Amino acid sequence: MKNIKTPVLGLKENLLQFSLLVVVNSFVGAMIGLERSILPSIAENEFHLDSKSAIFSFIIIFGFTKALTNYFAGRFSEKYGRKVILIIGWLFSIPVPLLLMFAPSWNWILIANIFLGISQGLTWSTTVIMKIDLVGPSRRGFAMGINEFAGYFTVALSAYLSSYIASNYGLRPQPFYPGIIYVFMGLFMSIFFIKETKNYTLLETSKNIAPIKISQKEIFLNTSFKNRELSSIVQAGFVNNLNDGMAWGLFPLLFVSVGLGIREIGILAAIYPMTWGIFQLVTGALSDKIGRKWLISSGMFIQAVGIIIIAISINFIGFLSGNFLLGIGTAMVYPTLLAAIGDVADSSWRASAVGIYRLWRDSGYAVGAIIAGITADLFGLKSAIWLIAFITFLSGLIVAIRMKETLNTKK
Repeated sequence: MKNIKTPVLGLKENLLQFSLLVVVNSFVGAMIGLERSILPSIAENEFHLDSKSAIFSFIIIFGFTKALTNYFAGRFSEKYGRKVILIIGWLFSIPVPLLLMFAPSWNWILIANIFLGISQGLTWSTTVIMKIDLVGPSRRGFAMGINEFAGYFTVALSAYLSSYIASNYGLRPQPFYPGIIYVFMGLFMSIFFIKETKNYTLLETSKNIAPIKISQKEIFLNTSFKNRELSSIVQAGFVNNLNDGMAWGLFPLLFVSVGLGIREIGILAAIYPMTWGIFQLVTGALSDKIGRKWLISSGMFIQAVGIIIIAISINFIGFLSGNFLLGIGTAMVYPTLLAAIGDVADSSWRASAVGIYRLWRDSGYAVGAIIAGITADLFGLKSAIWLIAFITFLSGLIVAIRMKETLNTKK
């Protein structure tokens, strides 16, 4: 019989497969970037929406759809394997660029964001889970830093590219042409190059003296509320994406209100996720050395400062500085939260815990858009931004007071 190679944990040992997953996740991120800088302008200029809450409806739809899909991505990847869920996720992305290009009404844009939310929930969740599977516990933060770098750096590049195309050729359909390439490449690589990684979890589970048996209900309750560390992580992830949902919808409208053009708005829409993406290469690895708690807490505080700077600024340089700080703070938080989930959750139910964390985290997109939209309609754009800054600061305080360090929890 032909010998079957026994899987080995580690980044070096799985470098090729890990690198391919990084590339796949870069196309996942690029799909989000298609909308990042220009969809609020399309809502106002092409579909003549005046209410901020109505404009933000695409983020609300996207956030809740992605959040719910994250949960099922975790559960189904444990039951059916990671690769099949990744492929299904890319299949759901096929209609997205076409709907964005040719939607005859705003409702069709909302339908596009349902498909996008399902796709993002399945694809991004499984690439996270698969990288955690491959590297094992010792390089978890570094792995998440690379994963989130790949995703959010291409969010930035795609956002700038779509704004550049829009400034030269119009808001539709040309800015969404690259989406067809992103879908094809992501699906092609997922089918023909990505390998299943579920069997790698057995290596960690087998080291447990008594593998933990726990129901899905208990996993949900522990992750969301009961466990101090997991629930602190969940609320920080929720608030992080709450302020990102605000930034996605509110910032482009704020920048337009002070007279900035589409290209300048594209730069501002790109600098935040680009800074976020690049610095995750440092912060993810740093969390493996100095721990998770204080990177998360201080990162939330820095995000709050960045949001405040944007709220008090009146020109491009001020907005640029605020977005840069917001990106730094998010880079400190994002991969560290995922690594901390991996620290605490047992390998036998880790994929489900990641799915539950991402359920709550990406609900933040929708809740942030709702809060920002209602507050902006009632009290103005700046009031909405100040409110989100306060919520972000409060989240960092909760981590500082309530959460214990999770690094080396299982060692």
